[in-house]
Parts: sequence; structure tokens; C-alpha cells
Amino acid sequence: MIKSMTGFGRAEASDGKRNIVVEMRSVNHRYCDITVKMPRRYAFAEESIKTEVKRIIKRGKLDVSVMVENTTDSDINIRLNTPVAGQYYDNLRRLQKEFDVSGDISLEYLASMPDVLKPIPDVEDENEITRAILGPVRLAAQKLDEMRITEGEKLAEDLLSRGSVIQGFIGEISACADDVPKAYAEKLRVRIKELVGDSAELPEERIAIEAAIFADKCSIAEELTRLSSHMEQMKAIIAEDGQPDGKRLDFLVQEMNREANTIGSKANDLHITEIMLRIKAEVEKIREQVQNIE
Repeated sequence: MIKSMTGFGRAEASDGKRNIVVEMRSVNHRYCDITVKMPRRYAFAEESIKTEVKRIIKRGKLDVSVMVENTTDSDINIRLNTPVAGQYYDNLRRLQKEFDVSGDISLEYLASMPDVLKPIPDVEDENEITRAILGPVRLAAQKLDEMRITEGEKLAEDLLSRGSVIQGFIGEISACADDVPKAYAEKLRVRIKELVGDSAELPEERIAIEAAIFADKCSIAEELTRLSSHMEQMKAIIAEDGQPDGKRLDFLVQEMNREANTIGSKANDLHITEIMLRIKAEVEKIREQVQNIE
């Protein structure tokens, strides 16, 4: 089973004191990179959130958004800053006296001055809040994982389909590969006749030796066997359960490309070269899909 690295998950929860909404988005990444956006006052829960997410999501770049809405008034205390209020009052009186201006210093005016009345967040139980946040975090991560599994199933179907196409191309190449040395020997006979004319006897033994040397140089049997084996390995990896497969598949695609390039350079046959170009096109599409696998 393979998983995609793109997905979205959302969860909500309430503990009676606050409503919590968690949203997660993930895209491709070489490792597991998690960014958490949440109110600063709850920053103490960030590491616990990352640890919980990593238990479910093994790879990808994740953006985790945590929104907390307090449903009670008990989390804020209004504190009177008496020394600051006194300084405002004394300085206003001094201002009246020095510049001989009239006017009342009212309660409303004094209370409206900066830092006279200051809202102070109530001291909260960090462990309690962390537990309250981790609940929807876990649920959002599970929903994200479910979406990644669903998309992974579609990726698996596409990879298996392309693997089957490549196996067909491998069979087509195998069927005509044995004829390449024979065609080369025939071309050699034609070329010699053009040079020496019809009256001269063709050196069949020498032609056979040259054809054998050519056959050895352009033999692609081992490369075809390995490429076919890579297709089978890809099917086996896709069928495995319970582990990230993206990096293994990425390495396997590199090996596919290497074998395809070797076959293309050794084949020395136009038809085989045309088939190899199709194989390389399919391998490139597989590589693009593998980049999105966990």
C-alpha cells in the first residue's frame, strides 16, 4: 500500500471552556517538515502537536493551523494599575496649574488612559489545554492520512498500468533483438559486394566473426532482464503494507532510467531505439508520480 503526500484534514472539538479547530495541509517533501500556526499564548503545546502528527504522518511538508476560541469569561482578568493611574492624575493636575487651564479630571477620562486598566490572561493549566488540543489534532491527522491513502490507491493504479505497458515494450524488444546481428551480417555482405563487386567470393567466415563481435557488443539481454525485474520489484513494493515507499520507489526509478539508457545506447537498431524512447517516456511519468508518494 502506498500513500500520496498531498491531502487535507480538519477537525473540531470543545471541552466546555474553549472551541478548538485544527486544519492540516500537506504537500511533497523529502522529509517530515511540520509548521504549526496557533495563538502565541498556547505555544507551549507546539512540540506535543508535532510529535502527535509524526505518529501518523511519516513524510511531507505539513502546515498545521490551530484556532482556539474561549467560550467563557474566566480566562481574562482586568487589573487596575494604581501607580500608573496616580501618575496620570498628578501630571494632569500639574498641567492645569502650570498652564492655568480649567477642566475636570473625570473617572472616564482617567480610565481611558493607556495601561490604567489592563486585561491579564488567567493562568491556565498547560497540561489540560495540551490534552484538549491534541484530540482534534489527532483526528485531523487521521483524516489527512485517509485522504493520502485514497490518493495513493489511484497513484498505485497508474504506476501498475505504466509498468504493464513497459513490460509489453520489453517483450517487443526481446522478440526482435535476436534479429539485429543477422541484419548486421546482411548489411555487411551488401557493403562488401558494393566494394569488391559480384565476381569476388564473399568471406563468409570473416562476416560471421564480425557479426558475432557485433552481437556481443550490442547484446541487451541482461539489461532487459534487469529492467523487467525492476517492474516486478515496483509491483512488490506497491503491494507491501504499513511502511513509507516513496524513497525506495525513487531509487528504483533511477535504476530503470539507467537500464533504459544502456539499452538505447547498445541496441544499434532503429526500431529498438524507437521503443526505448517510449519506455523512457513511461519511466519519466512514473518518476513524476513517485515524487508524490510518502
